[in-house]
Amino acid sequence: MTAATDQPTPESPTPFERLGGEPGVRALVDRFYDLMDLEPAYAVLRGVHGTELNSARDKLYWFLCGWLGGPDHYVQRFGHPRLRARHLPFAIGSTERDQWLACMFQALRECEVEPALAERLEKSFFDTADWMRNRPG
Repeated sequence: MTAATDQPTPESPTPFERLGGEPGVRALVDRFYDLMDLEPAYAVLRGVHGTELNSARDKLYWFLCGWLGGPDHYVQRFGHPRLRARHLPFAIGSTERDQWLACMFQALRECEVEPALAERLEKSFFDTADWMRNRPG
């Protein structure tokens, strides 16, 4: 799995920097989980997450910081992400993938991520979310 972007040149900011660093990534992740918890359109996705979201919220934040070109908080805590292997206990089909993507895309819009960056992230998120499917449908 590769990061969300190609290697930046010294003069080009990383997606992590373009999102506003740790506060920007935290705001995106918090909005994502708030939407998942509140919006009926994401009920199937919410059901996959169990009763509390704090652990998942922190893990996505830590992961995205590194994936977007910032500090590797997730790797420092847990080692290599092994995304697919870590998600195998959860049934992830097209419905869960599509709700995850819709929720994240809504969070990107509501956090007013610049359109060019949002488009790049949406492509990367789709590729990753599609790869995470572990059951038909």
